[in-house]
Amino acid sequence: MASFKVTQVKSRNGSKANQLDTLRSLGLRRIGHTVEVQDTPQARGMLHTVRHLVRVEEDRS
Repeated sequence: MASFKVTQVKSRNGSKANQLDTLRSLGLRRIGHTVEVQDTPQARGMLHTVRHLVRVEEDRS
């Protein structure tokens, strides 16, 4: 199954509660932290919610 590399690039300060919950659910803890997320409809929805705080790259492995 395909996956994404997700890196937090902006601060979570001032974000709404649902965006903070989404970052926590994705496993992102700080700026520069990278996690691997499976490509599912639920994950795509979460990435859409925090698209202004993260950078998403397609994992080629």
